[in-house]
Amino acid sequence: MPISTMTRRAFFRGKSEDSAKTSHTVKNSLGMTIGNFPFAAQELPDVPPPAEKITLNGTLNPYNGPWGYEQAAHLLRRTGFGLKKSEVDALMAMDMDSAVDQVLAVPANLPSPPLNNYNNPDFTDPNVPLGQTWVNQPFEQDAEFYRVESWRGWWLDRMINQSFSIQERLTLFWHNHFATETQIVPWGRSCYEYNQILRENAMGNFKDFVKSVTKEGMMLVYLNGYLNKAGAPDENYARELQELFTIGKEGGQPFTEDDVVAAARVLTGWRINFPTNNDTYHFPTEHDFNDKQFSAFYNNTVIQGSIDGDTELDALLDMIFQRPEVAVFICRKLYRWFVYYDITPDTEANVIQPLADIFRNNNYEIKPVLEALLKSEHFFEAAQTGCFIKTPVDISIGAMRTYNLTIPASTPWDQLIMQYYLSLYLSNMSMLPGDPPNVAGWQAFRQTPQYYRIWINGDTLKNRNSFTDILTASFIASENDTLSIDLLAFAAQFDHPEDPVALIDDMMKLLLPQPISAAKKFLLKTILLSGLPSDSYWTAAWNEYINNPGDPMAKEVVRTRLLALNLYVTRLAEFQLA
Repeated sequence: MPISTMTRRAFFRGKSEDSAKTSHTVKNSLGMTIGNFPFAAQELPDVPPPAEKITLNGTLNPYNGPWGYEQAAHLLRRTGFGLKKSEVDALMAMDMDSAVDQVLAVPANLPSPPLNNYNNPDFTDPNVPLGQTWVNQPFEQDAEFYRVESWRGWWLDRMINQSFSIQERLTLFWHNHFATETQIVPWGRSCYEYNQILRENAMGNFKDFVKSVTKEGMMLVYLNGYLNKAGAPDENYARELQELFTIGKEGGQPFTEDDVVAAARVLTGWRINFPTNNDTYHFPTEHDFNDKQFSAFYNNTVIQGSIDGDTELDALLDMIFQRPEVAVFICRKLYRWFVYYDITPDTEANVIQPLADIFRNNNYEIKPVLEALLKSEHFFEAAQTGCFIKTPVDISIGAMRTYNLTIPASTPWDQLIMQYYLSLYLSNMSMLPGDPPNVAGWQAFRQTPQYYRIWINGDTLKNRNSFTDILTASFIASENDTLSIDLLAFAAQFDHPEDPVALIDDMMKLLLPQPISAAKKFLLKTILLSGLPSDSYWTAAWNEYINNPGDPMAKEVVRTRLLALNLYVTRLAEFQLA
């Protein structure tokens, strides 16, 4: 498959790939460099796993404890990105069952497709006018780099602007599970259609989901399924189907190499209608129509040869889904994504195995598993709060949602540039949606014993801090658009922003998953008061601003103090947790 020669450097006509680190303008009205800010926290060491010493006793029994801010916030942090005050307030007004139902209630219709926002003075898509969708267009060599970035920006925008729903976080989970890479399949239409398959099936039937992925164009190209033919079977997808997508191999590979070969023979003959469209079809003359023998692990099953590819594929999936390992493997992955990485023997017995039973008893429907997990006493145990190191998507997209930021779009091209900068930051933090490191997905959800701690190292921590720093100060990515937290509006949403104690309490509840010490709160108040001794100084400054909103000096006094406070808070170790 041809790969576009367009580079990221060419995309910005001379801007380097490191431009997200170096080309932005940070406005600091205090005249100080962010890194030397007098109240800025020092760079943090590796964040320890806060929950390693805890004991979890909860089961899948329905949660019947208190329902308030802590529980609603925990549910939203784990099923979405970041925490909006309006969403917490909305869920607090419900009971637990209704709140979880709300989170699981994904929109009935798929979102509108991405549009051409990439035509510019140096490049025009020959087939797609500005503002029209490109997702139904054939492959266009010179346009594909732009289309891929248009799709990626569209998905990031979906994450930022979604309602309080699990949909986009769950889509990202399945992207990690059925991993593909745009670097290997750089075709915008294929990226978009595959992403829609993940979104459409995210809470549906897992067996049907696997069949759809198996026949989908991007996966056929990514794992060489389109090269698999009779007489020369390609084992790549057949292996990952069992090892990474269904059976797993925790504790060792239970299936045999002969099983991989036999499955590859079953899957021969699937092709993609490239470059016209992303449709796939079965080519009987390249299919191995002989019988396929499997091992004792699969009860010595023989799949009868057929010229019909779907018939044999259905038989293969029927055989695989007879194994109990499938349900256990998927439930463990869901648990590590939404709850915690450490699956103890008690958790295995009291949570994972019962979830697997629910999965099998519901014919591999995904939603009943999520419903049981998210409504369980285990999920809402206090020890689960704040034990999850934020992913880079949580740090970036989550921060933008919490601070009520959207990607500005003075022009379509400016929108794409801003989305592209966001992609660069995510890449620098080691989690770029669309490009996991390999077919196994991101290491933080599978690499023992580190798991989530993989997100934090000297380089990634600097990039995580840098992202929240520039949101706090301001980021100019184009001539027309600036991305910056409106700290005044952020503070004004709370009940008593004029009271420094109440304001700090409310901000910390929204920004941090766990309470902080009285000493830290005192330090935060000292920062907000610029070292002055009385709370009345802040109260007077806030009231002066409210009473005279057009007074630039009154506004700046309040804004600079909030800026100092926010810079400090976003560099706390607790800010890295969810």
